[in-house]
Parts: sequence; C-alpha cells; structure tokens
Amino acid sequence: METDVRSVRSFNRVVTRRIGALEDEYLAMGRPLGASRALWEIGTAERTDLRSLRARLDLDSGYLSRLVAALERDGLVALQPDPADRRVRTVALTPAGRAERARLDRASDELAASLLAPLGEEQRARLVGAMATVERLLTAGLVRVAPADPDTDGARRCLEGYFAEIGERFEHGYDPEAGIRLAAADMRPPRGLLLLARLDGEPVGCGVLWHHGGGVADAKRMWVAPPARRLGLGRLLLGELERHAREAGVRTLRLDTNRALSEALALYRSAGFQEIERFNDEPHADHWFAKSLS
Repeated sequence: METDVRSVRSFNRVVTRRIGALEDEYLAMGRPLGASRALWEIGTAERTDLRSLRARLDLDSGYLSRLVAALERDGLVALQPDPADRRVRTVALTPAGRAERARLDRASDELAASLLAPLGEEQRARLVGAMATVERLLTAGLVRVAPADPDTDGARRCLEGYFAEIGERFEHGYDPEAGIRLAAADMRPPRGLLLLARLDGEPVGCGVLWHHGGGVADAKRMWVAPPARRLGLGRLLLGELERHAREAGVRTLRLDTNRALSEALALYRSAGFQEIERFNDEPHADHWFAKSLS
C-alpha cells in the first residue's frame, strides 16, 4: 500500500505541474484553476442550480459561493432564483461569460496538444489510453451508494430505467402483470432495502434486497444507467447488497435473471453465485442463483 501511495503522489505532482495547476493564473486567463473550472461547468447547460453545480464539482458550498461571486463581479455569470422554486438559486453565463468560456476552451485545447506534441505516435496512443483508464477508475471512486426510499425521485428514475431496459432486451419483452412485483414496502426495512448509486449527485444505478425470513433474501432490480457502465458499478452494488444482507443476518442470498442479460450472468458467476434449481415462479427468468453468506 505504501508503494501505491507514493506512486499516486508522484503522479499527482507531475500532473499538477504539467497542466499548470500550481500557477496563480490557469492558462493565463486571469483566474485560478478552480474558478476556470467553475466557469466551464456552468456553461455546460443554459442554466444550472448551485446545488447541482456543487455536486458535480464536489466542492464545499462556501468555497463554491466565493468562486461564483467572483465570476459574477467580473460580469461572466448571472444569478437568479429558479422560477419553479424560488428557494433554489440558479446561475448562467452572460454573453461575456460565453465568450470567456470559448477562450478557455481554445486555451485548453492548446494545452492538451502541447502535452501530446513531444511524443511519438505510439507514445501518444499509450498516454491517451492510460488517461482513459485513469479517468474511468477515478470516476468510479466518486460513486456513492446508500439506502434510499423507493418513492424518491432518484429511486423511481432508476427503477423506471430498469424496467424500460429489460422490456427492450428480453426476447419476448417484459410483462409487469406476469412478473414478480415488489411493493414500495418490500423495498423498505424491515421487509427490504433499496440501494441507490449516485455520481455527481445524479442517480446512476440501483439494487434491492428483499427479505423472506429464515435467513434468506433475494437481490432484485439490479441496474446501472448506460452512461455509468464500465465503471464496475454492478459489482459495487452487488457487494453492497451482500454487505447489508450479512448485517441483517441473511445466510443465503438468491437472485434470478434472464438469458438475454449476459453481463449479469457473468457478474453473478464471478461473484461466487452458484446456479441452482428454480426457486420462484418468475416467468421472465431463465437462470436462478444462490450464494452462502455464512
């Protein structure tokens, strides 16, 4: 672990030096890196609320307020209440802010090109590939998984995404009237638990633990939003469901799935689940699994 930590710190030192994060003015824009990043992020939408912006940047609310206030003093952003909820403050780029963001984009492109220019073709390919891997792994580390009420907006969005996808992928579609249905109470303690994965504050996945008593529970409604795939979230959610199951005294965790979900089949087998005989009357299932948590 110590060697890994030293490697990460060495990497951080090289990156901060190479991208100019140590300088008072980032890319000679007249403001530090934090303010430049906030300006760029504000411009990703026509208008964004400060709570969402803080979640995306993972910044302390006081620090973000100071950054936005400085941008507002420079005439680059404008603050106003959200028309739908005046308790929520929103921020948008002014015409001057849009021009400044375009200038920031050009300078950022030039910096990126300068990082690649001294390298040969093979070196550039290796660097870009390594950067993609680092970005994916660091993004995975930003995901937060926690229990949520099934009636919250985020939970409903994920469950709707789950049913929409299996309706498209199952060979004969998905008939909600025929399939096993879970009521909201089945996804709340003590009968169950719904876990919600969030990235930058946005819901990107879910999983449900459904208790049957006698030390047996089922893992249900496992789903990851397409943009968040390849981050290992399916394995993370399954591991968290197992952890909560153990803490609740579950000795056997079961699940079922459809043959069309090849990724799920591979995940369950690699996670130590063994295929067993049918244990329920789910008409959409082709495979049934169980894992001992003793």
